[in-house]
Amino acid sequence: MSTAVSPLAPTDVPDMPVIAGVRLATAAAGIRYKGRTDVLLALFDKGTTVAGVFTKSKCPSAPVEWCRAKLKGGSARALVVNSGNANAFTGKTGKASTALTAQIASKAAGCATSEVFLASTGVIGEPLDATKFDGVLAKLSESATPDLWMDAAKAIMTTDTFPKVATTTVKLGRATVTINGMAKGAGMIMPDMATMLSFVFTDAPLSSAVLQSLLKTGVEDTFNAVTIDGDTSTSDTLLAFATGAAAAQGAPKISRASDPRLKAFAKGFQRVLANLSEQVARDGEGARKLVEVVVEGATTKPSARRIAMSIANSPLVKTAIAGEDANWGRVVMAVGKAGEPANRDKLSISFNGIRVARSGARDPSYDEAEVSEAMKAPKVQIKVALGLGKGRDRVLTCDLTKEYVAINGDYRS
Repeated sequence: MSTAVSPLAPTDVPDMPVIAGVRLATAAAGIRYKGRTDVLLALFDKGTTVAGVFTKSKCPSAPVEWCRAKLKGGSARALVVNSGNANAFTGKTGKASTALTAQIASKAAGCATSEVFLASTGVIGEPLDATKFDGVLAKLSESATPDLWMDAAKAIMTTDTFPKVATTTVKLGRATVTINGMAKGAGMIMPDMATMLSFVFTDAPLSSAVLQSLLKTGVEDTFNAVTIDGDTSTSDTLLAFATGAAAAQGAPKISRASDPRLKAFAKGFQRVLANLSEQVARDGEGARKLVEVVVEGATTKPSARRIAMSIANSPLVKTAIAGEDANWGRVVMAVGKAGEPANRDKLSISFNGIRVARSGARDPSYDEAEVSEAMKAPKVQIKVALGLGKGRDRVLTCDLTKEYVAINGDYRS
């Protein structure tokens, strides 16, 4: 975890409200870090439903495999998250570690191990000593309270420079329901179903199937549209929990994703995911600029997404942004290598609203001084118009600085 907060960190951090049916506690278990919290325990009232999406990596972590198997039950009573060790690529030892952690947590929470969900983040390939949770989780269960959202978000950080939280309220029937979320992630980020770790909580009475549908739809234009370095983590996990407590205030129980009463909630849920995913981009390791890549005029939306990701993942584009250089030649390169339909002579490119190239050449009105000044902004938008169709998409990334190399050059040291 860096000691210097990203200059792109949000200046307005929300007060996180209590969600009925959720209690939180954190501790320092000495997983890897010294002198800081590294374990989060979230406890849920009976009746809490759960859903999740995970990395598509063919080398998933042991906690990812554990959660996938337990999702079938559809209910949750506890969530244990640790930072400092990903428990990934740890073989039989990793599986045994998850089983022991779940056993310790189930005893502390008074529930079945099938109702315990796990997530780990940190170094890959090092065994996780689950005995460090013994005693710790029992104490956390006794001390858990509903209002420790910021502490919880801090406990799951690794190279993050600030805790990432978001909240909103929406109407569901006669009741006002709350949606809270937290996330961590700053490097090894090009999500493929989720981000490194993210958790969303609500008091709405939703079935696990409804939650699953909301997640599957919600990640596509939020977490899956963010890239820091083009690397998909072994540990990508996004879990959602619905306690159903708002039913007592008149919120209707929703069991179908097509229920029209869910419309406002779905928008609020999407807002929380979008907020959290942008914070991940803002906290990219070593980042000094938030970069929005917009591709329009593509043959299809998926084609626009692939081109946008090609641009956003280009080290040459990202270092040019870091150097405040509107190097459209690198953008042309990234469009051309994407393997998607493109016509050089129809292409136009803009940086922060200033068109620098069109019709396959430099724009006649190009002004180097004007563009250079625009590139000094903390947020840079790269817009590419292909002129081939109606396909449009948007992804977020950040610049690539020397600090990124420094952070990752000694990550295990």
